[in-house]
Amino acid sequence: MSSPVEVIAGLTVGTVESVAPDEIGVQLDFDAPQATALNTGQPSRFPRINGFVLIPNESGAVVGLVTWLGVERAGRLKQTRSGDFGLVDLPFPIRKITINPVATLRTRSTGPAPVYELARGVAVFPSVGDPVLLPTVDQLRAIVESQGANRRVRIGTSPLAADAVVAVDPDKLFGRHLAVLGNTGSGKSCSVAGLIRWSLEAAKEERQRQGAEGEPNARFIILDPNGEYSKTFSDLGGAVRVFRATFGAQETGEVSLPFTVPAWMWNGHEWSAFAQAAPGVQRPLLLRGLRGLRSGAGAPEDSATSLAQLVAAYKAWLMHILSLGPTSFGQDWRGKQDAGGFLRTLEREMASQTARFPDHAEDVRQIAAAAGALAQERQFDWKGGVAYQAFTDGDFVAVGEALDVLISKLPKVAAPYGPGEDAPVAFDVDTLAEYLDVLSKSEDFSQAAQHVPMLLTRIRTMLGDPRLAPIINPATQLTLAEWLADYLGEDGSDSGQIVVVDLSLVPADVLHLAIAVIGRLVFEASQRYRKLYSRELPTALVLEEAHSFIRRAPAADTGESPAAAVCRETFEKIAREGRKFGLGLVLSSQRPSELSPTVLAQCNTFLLHRIVNDRDQELVSRLVPDKLGALLSELPSLPSRQAILLGWATPVPVLVEILELPPEQRPRSDDPAFWGVWTGADARPVAWGEVAADWTKGPAGPEPAGPEPAGPEPAGPEEAGS
Repeated sequence: MSSPVEVIAGLTVGTVESVAPDEIGVQLDFDAPQATALNTGQPSRFPRINGFVLIPNESGAVVGLVTWLGVERAGRLKQTRSGDFGLVDLPFPIRKITINPVATLRTRSTGPAPVYELARGVAVFPSVGDPVLLPTVDQLRAIVESQGANRRVRIGTSPLAADAVVAVDPDKLFGRHLAVLGNTGSGKSCSVAGLIRWSLEAAKEERQRQGAEGEPNARFIILDPNGEYSKTFSDLGGAVRVFRATFGAQETGEVSLPFTVPAWMWNGHEWSAFAQAAPGVQRPLLLRGLRGLRSGAGAPEDSATSLAQLVAAYKAWLMHILSLGPTSFGQDWRGKQDAGGFLRTLEREMASQTARFPDHAEDVRQIAAAAGALAQERQFDWKGGVAYQAFTDGDFVAVGEALDVLISKLPKVAAPYGPGEDAPVAFDVDTLAEYLDVLSKSEDFSQAAQHVPMLLTRIRTMLGDPRLAPIINPATQLTLAEWLADYLGEDGSDSGQIVVVDLSLVPADVLHLAIAVIGRLVFEASQRYRKLYSRELPTALVLEEAHSFIRRAPAADTGESPAAAVCRETFEKIAREGRKFGLGLVLSSQRPSELSPTVLAQCNTFLLHRIVNDRDQELVSRLVPDKLGALLSELPSLPSRQAILLGWATPVPVLVEILELPPEQRPRSDDPAFWGVWTGADARPVAWGEVAADWTKGPAGPEPAGPEPAGPEPAGPEEAGS
């Protein structure tokens, strides 16, 4: 049996020549392998870009990733084992490599079959002169197959590590956001589909090993703008639900559910983007109208009942703020701004009502005074704007008492559902324009009435558009609880684990807004689930062609559409805060340089397919969590199905050959079959009459009717306002 010293000597290929935190220079021995190493237990390629070497030290061994190979000319060959070559004083080629230190390999137990353990990072750097070794087959597998008991989902093999299995921990893969980046045709859509499928298969196998019945309690929501995933999971039967717009003809054999994002679910920000409401007059009018309709006010009447509805809505808004607790309005900057904004809005609203309701003018003034005094006490100037200091529960007592005094003198009205314009409370969307028209004639807006007709025209036109009606104002209305059950799944995910939202036929007018609404509703539902149950509900939100919807903010002088801005802001918030509520993002994009930097910076794991564009390569090299610029230089030459996995989900960056999906399980993103069509091998009958008829017939079924106005029943926890 060989001694440890002999084993090390047999694996030594060079010595450390220079050391830096992100780069180690190595001079290879004269007798180091030229192309193939035979001393590691089986033939392996060495030296090779993206290969691994080890540098032993007192804590184990530094794992180095080969990033550069080269030859330098030396005055003479300085090798102790070079025989007669040392007598020749002529320029001689010396082979060198550069490696990036990426991890530490430790021996957890010794014996006939030592057990290795890999840890991210390097605690002890090597010194000049330290030997550099080739890893054995067992060590190489330990480096690549380094997830231990958490290697739950197999995604491929490593061609540079003797085809070692590459598996990942789904908690790390989906829990801290994943970016799958690569050019068209590089295999990124198949990778996304495979990650979902293989994760569900692994979870189902684990449940069976534990003796548990039923399907995995998983939730994947795929926002698919090109309709690539409609049939990808069709073999899974009830595990997948496909939603798509209901106008136009479906392909033969496709079964789908109508895709809807009812307008009453939109918050004030989304309504303002949809209606393109200007900030001066139109937006305040629109927000006041939404508040009124959500509280069940309907068209306002100059009566005590109208005032009672208004005051009750503000009392509900105040109770919502208090329900969030001091951690919101006492610590969180956004919460303090919301509380301060509520006080100023209440002050203005009440001050405007004194002339309309002279019998209750004094009580109305008391409410306005209490709200204004508290807001003024906490307000301060910040960067040219207004901000608020921390509030306490006791600060709102005077405001609440003033509201209660007036409520006690007014007729009893049904309690409003939610606090303000953002609550997802059902109302008759068709009455919004009429309601705003009446509101615009009040004293508050009479001086700027010329700005209102254009807003009303836009709202009426868009709500009456037959292309949009099935999506934003469907004939059959779902409750909020029913919508959440459809898109996020039932208890235990009994209704399926995958939701595919086919957005390919959604009109461009509402596409960005629809994606933003879905993202926000999923995010806020995750927030409220944790609030109610003190636990997260793990959910993965997959966004294909992400660069089309969360583009980087344009320069100030170029501007962007309000809907595009809302969509970007929504996903930036999910990227920043989603992990805390169990919501993970999976972004798939062929143009990372066009994506929002905020969203990309929050991705902790990257699966990088072939990327050719220089700007995209440069951006990726700045974003990845390891100093691997040389490694990423291989991106332009990666073949299809091969990708570099790096970041939080893997201790060391690794080149992966992704498992191959059968053709029927792949997203529909194949290259067009030009030659097959040209030569007649692949028939393509043309019937433009059918296409034109489908294109022009508009939505199927009867003209949609408006939803019923919200009833008086109190909302459940899942319908609480945001």
